[in-house]
Amino acid sequence: MHLLIAAAGSGSRMGATKNKLLLPLAGRPVLAWTLESALAADSIGWIGIVGQPIDKNEIMKIVNKRQKAVVWIDGGSTRQESVNRGLTALPLDADYVLIHDGARCLVEPELFNRCSDLLLGGEAVIAASPVTDTIKKVDENGFIINTPDRSELWGAQTPQGFSVSELKKGHALAIKQGLTVTDDASLYEKLGWPVKVINSGPSNIKVTTPFDLIVAEAIIAERNGQ
Repeated sequence: MHLLIAAAGSGSRMGATKNKLLLPLAGRPVLAWTLESALAADSIGWIGIVGQPIDKNEIMKIVNKRQKAVVWIDGGSTRQESVNRGLTALPLDADYVLIHDGARCLVEPELFNRCSDLLLGGEAVIAASPVTDTIKKVDENGFIINTPDRSELWGAQTPQGFSVSELKKGHALAIKQGLTVTDDASLYEKLGWPVKVINSGPSNIKVTTPFDLIVAEAIIAERNGQ
C-alpha cells in the first residue's frame, strides 16, 4: 500500500512561526510520531511526504534511516493541489493510495491496516469519529437555524483511501469543473461516488492548537504507561 502524508501545515493557529509538524511533542517533532505509526503498519510499503520546499531539509532529517521507502514531494498552494501532485509522484505500480494528515500524529498502525483492508476490498474509505456534541446550524448573525440529528453526523478524519486511477480521474474532473474541496472524500461526494466510513476511535485527533499538543502528550504518556 502507498501512503501520502500531507505535511504542509502552517503554525498560525498554533501561534508558531514554523510548520506545526516540526514542533516538539514528547521530545520529538510532531511528524516523527506520525511517521513511526505509518512505518509500523504492516500494510504500508511506500510513503510520500508532501510539503513545502522551505521545510524539506528539516523534515527529511526526521525520515533519515527509515526502513521503508520514504520520499519527498513538493506540494502546491492548497491541499487539493498538493494531493494532486502527490498522485502524480506515485510509483507506476501504485493501484491504491492512503492519504493522511501529518498533524494526526496519534494515528495507530492498526487504523492504517483497517483502511487498507477495506480499500483492497474495493471500497473507498475514510476514518471518522461519531459526533458527540449537539450540533447547531447558525445564520450569518449567529442565530440558530436548526439542530441536525447527530446520530447521522461524523467528523471526517484521515487516513482516507482510494483507487489511484479513480482519484486521479476525480482530481482531473475537479480541475475541469472548477471544484474546490478540503479533502478527497468531499471530492468523491461532489462527484456522487460512494465512500465508506469507519470508526477511528477517540484518539485520532489533529494537532492544531497548543491545547491539542497538551492532549496529545497526555495520550502518548498513557500509551507508554507513564
